[in-house]
Amino acid sequence: MTTDVFNQKNEKVGMIDLPEKIFAVKWNSDLVHQALLAQLANRRESLAHTKGRGEVAGGGKKPWRQKGTGRARHGSIRSPLWKGGGVTFGPTKEKIYARKINKKMNRLAIFSVLSKKNRENELKVIDNLSFEKTKQKTKIMAQILKNIVGGKINALLISLPENKTINRLIANIKNADALSPYSLNIYDLLRHKNIILEEKAVNEIEKHYK
Repeated sequence: MTTDVFNQKNEKVGMIDLPEKIFAVKWNSDLVHQALLAQLANRRESLAHTKGRGEVAGGGKKPWRQKGTGRARHGSIRSPLWKGGGVTFGPTKEKIYARKINKKMNRLAIFSVLSKKNRENELKVIDNLSFEKTKQKTKIMAQILKNIVGGKINALLISLPENKTINRLIANIKNADALSPYSLNIYDLLRHKNIILEEKAVNEIEKHYK
C-alpha cells in the first residue's frame, strides 16, 4: 500500500510504500487492551508495605502467664490484636503485579494501532526534519509539529536514534514525544493522537519486525 510523503511545511513531496503486514492490519481491540494492561502492570512497583507480627520489633516475651490471671491468654504484644502489633493481610512489597504477554501478541497489537492510525489519517510520513541554526530551536520545532498535524500538538515522532537534537527538542514540547523504530510500545502509540513517521524510519520498522 502507498501513502503520501510530506515535508515539514505539510506540503506533499512524494509517495512511499508502507508494508501491509504492519500498516494494514485489522483492528483488534481485545488484543490492544491486553497488551496495554500488560505494559502498565509491568511498570507498576509495590511501594506500600505493612509489617506482620514477625516483622514488628519486640514482643518476644509473653505478656503474662497462661493461666491464673483471669485475663485472656496472649503470647506476644505484637499480635495483630494489640495496638502497635502487626497488620493482618496488609499490602506488602512482595506482591508482584507483572503480567506476561508473548512477543507475537505484543507485536500484533502494535501493528493494529499503527494500522488504525493510518486508516483514520492520524499517521503522517515526512521526508525529513531539519532547521537552520538558531537559539529558538524548541519554538521552531513546536511550529513544525503544528504545521504537520494541522493544529494542536498531540504527537509522537518516530525517528532514527541518530537524530539526537530533534529527539531532545521534542522532549521539551508539551504533549509531544519521540521514539525510535526499535522501541515502539502500545502505551505511547495510544497516548498520542497523531503519529509522525520519518521516511527513513519506515524501512527500519520493517527490518525490526521482519
